[in-house]
Amino acid sequence: MKIIVTGSLGNISKPLTKELVQNGHSVTVISSNPEKQKDIEALGATAAIGSIDDVAFLTKTFTGSDAVYCMIPPNFHFNGNLDPTAYYRGIGETYAQAIQQSGVKRVVHLSSVGAHLDKDSGIILAHHDMEQALKKIPGIALTHLRPTAFYYNLLGFVGAIKKQGVIASNYGADDRVPWVSPLDIAAVAAKELVTLTEGINVRYVASDELTCSEVARILGAAIGKPDLKWVIKSSEETQNGLEAAGVPPLVAAGLVEMNASMHSGVLFEDYYRNRPALGKTKLTDFAKEFAAAFK
Repeated sequence: MKIIVTGSLGNISKPLTKELVQNGHSVTVISSNPEKQKDIEALGATAAIGSIDDVAFLTKTFTGSDAVYCMIPPNFHFNGNLDPTAYYRGIGETYAQAIQQSGVKRVVHLSSVGAHLDKDSGIILAHHDMEQALKKIPGIALTHLRPTAFYYNLLGFVGAIKKQGVIASNYGADDRVPWVSPLDIAAVAAKELVTLTEGINVRYVASDELTCSEVARILGAAIGKPDLKWVIKSSEETQNGLEAAGVPPLVAAGLVEMNASMHSGVLFEDYYRNRPALGKTKLTDFAKEFAAAFK
C-alpha cells in the first residue's frame, strides 16, 4: 500500500514509519524540516517537505495514496500568540480539504482521550473540533485514535522533583489515569492504516492504568526516591506555576482545565465505556527513560 505519514519523525510517526516500511509498504513522510529528509530516507521512506498549513501541498502529497495518517503537532505550546482551539480548527479544515480533494479513502487520525467532550476539557477541546471537521468528509473510512495520557509528558515533572521533592499538579494522588506509550500508539496506527473499514470508528489506545500515587512510587523507585509523592494543588497554583515556567497563559489555562477534568474523571468516562486491551509497554519500562532524563 501507498501510505502517507504526517508528524515527521516524531515520537509516534518514526516507529510507525519503521513498522510500515518493514511490512513492505511504500511510505511517504511529511515534514516541514528539510534537514529531516536524509533521516526519513534512511528509514526507507520518501520525504515530502512542506507545511500541513498548505492545502495545495497536502492535496498533491495525498493524491494517489491508499491511506493517510493525520496528526497535528502541538506547536501552540511554544507560541503564546496561538489559540490552541483555533490552531487545531484551522489545521483540521486544511486536512479535510486536502483529503476530499485528493480522493484518499482511508484516514487514521490521531485524536485524544476526552475528544468526546464538547466543553470543559481544556486543550482537548481542540481534538474534539478536529474530529468534527473530519467527520464531515463524505465517502471515507475514518478511524479516530484516542490515546490516553502520554508517559513522556511525565518528563515535565523532572524539574519540580529536583527542586521540591514532589510531583504536584491539580490532579494526582489517588486519581486513576490510563497512560500510553507512543510505541503502542504506533503499533495500533500501523494496523489501522492497512485495515479496510467502513464509516467512522473510534479506537482508544492505552498501555497501563495506574493511580498517580502508583506512578510516583514507580518513578521514585527508578530515580532513587522511593518515597516520592504526587500531591494535588489548586488550579490557581498550577496556573501560576506553569506561567512561571514560561508556558503561555492561554495554553496554561487549557492545561489546567484539562487536568481538572482528569481529576474529576470526566475526561476518561467514554474511555472506560469503551475500554481497550492494554498495550505491552508499561510504566515500569518508561521509568528507565525517566531515570535517564532525571540524571
